[in-house]
Amino acid sequence: MAGRLESSSDPSSVSYLTQREAAAIDEDLMGPLGFSVDQLMELAGLSVATSIAEVYKASEYKRVLAICGPGNNGGDGLVAARHLFHFGYKPYICYPKRTPKPLYNGLVTQLESLRVPFLSVEDLPSDLSTEYDILLDAVFGFSFHGAARPPFDDILRRLVGIQKSDQANKKSPVIVSVDIPSGWHVEEGDISGEGIKPDMLVSLTAPKLCAKQFRGPHHFLGGRFVPPPIAEKYNLQLPSYSGASMCVRIGKVPQVDISAMRENYISPEFREEEVEADPIKQFHKWFEEAVAAGLREPNAMALSTAGKDGKPSSRMVLLKGVDEDGFVWYTNYESQKGRQLSENPWASLLFYWESLNRQVRVEGSVEKVSNEESDLYFHSRPHGSQIGAIVSNQSSIVPGRQVLHQQYRELEQKFSNVNLIPRPKHWGGFRLKPEIFEFWQGQQSRLHDRLQYRPQEVDGRQVWRIVRLAP
Repeated sequence: MAGRLESSSDPSSVSYLTQREAAAIDEDLMGPLGFSVDQLMELAGLSVATSIAEVYKASEYKRVLAICGPGNNGGDGLVAARHLFHFGYKPYICYPKRTPKPLYNGLVTQLESLRVPFLSVEDLPSDLSTEYDILLDAVFGFSFHGAARPPFDDILRRLVGIQKSDQANKKSPVIVSVDIPSGWHVEEGDISGEGIKPDMLVSLTAPKLCAKQFRGPHHFLGGRFVPPPIAEKYNLQLPSYSGASMCVRIGKVPQVDISAMRENYISPEFREEEVEADPIKQFHKWFEEAVAAGLREPNAMALSTAGKDGKPSSRMVLLKGVDEDGFVWYTNYESQKGRQLSENPWASLLFYWESLNRQVRVEGSVEKVSNEESDLYFHSRPHGSQIGAIVSNQSSIVPGRQVLHQQYRELEQKFSNVNLIPRPKHWGGFRLKPEIFEFWQGQQSRLHDRLQYRPQEVDGRQVWRIVRLAP
């Protein structure tokens, strides 16, 4: 049966397959269990693409060269390239030995319809490191044996050469191998010690025995399609997939040098002559663009407060209204932030929209909204959220989660036939009346745009003055 290896990040063992077991599982999947080869290829390719997107963001690793062999492994690479295109990457395909079957012809047609370039071996640049950010090794799968033949022998040598250049402090693209690093023995691994050493390995169905020799920082398992009969027949121990994810990491996340973490932002220029004269209008403009970009909870904001002792504290809250009078959120008035605001009615807000390279800071005085306004919002919330607001004596110590659940069930029963749950007096809204705005947009080489709005009196009336701050 399959070998076993304890995952360094998970005490449960993970199964590793021999070549014979891997082939037998594929036969069972495409035989009595009813999978077709194109279904498995689609799932495998999607798993590879999601694994890449998990680690190598399209904003930094956009250019992907998928080197595809003539078998199923190459098909997985073609499917992965299609998904990567839709994920925002810019894929290129090198597919020198095309398989003349309808399935593979269809994959080529799909990529051509997306205008993904196909490159011959002769078309490839002499130095792959200058043209691509990711090299997707989808040449040979677990059925491969023997020595690589032209033109793949030369391609594999070039991949190895890139890594040797990297050791000489020359920047090179990362290499991602599909199922096994091409040229490795499926069970014995890199026998010569001179083969590809990928940065990421995406095992499919279950890791193959050669994966025990993988020393790169990122090992993922993809192919979320193994049914219980297969797992039981082959005594497979596989890690659990989280939520709707198509991939799962094997082993620990590599240690990171925090001091070396940085982004080189690329954004349009943010100029004074292009912004709205009214900062509320400028905020609405950016907020609407964050919503249109599909960002998760674009109304999430960091609220910073300080009590009479001057000690600041911050937490994330949700913006629930904004107009000329200010920014509104709702909370428990007896919480830490509520108590601090009663002692010191000044606060700051921070919105951060990462994928747009934007931040907005707002500072000002804070006051409670009217009871009528709080009532209106409270009764617009879902029934469960209303009960939750009553149950939560926010920021106080509770003996355990079971206490909250018990109180929730009791109130749920109490209000089961009540149309309008009364808003608790200790719960309501705050409004921050802005006195300073700052709109920040990330730029290359840390030369970020920072435009600040400050009130200024001109001819007896208050207007907003816009100034640029040094990054």
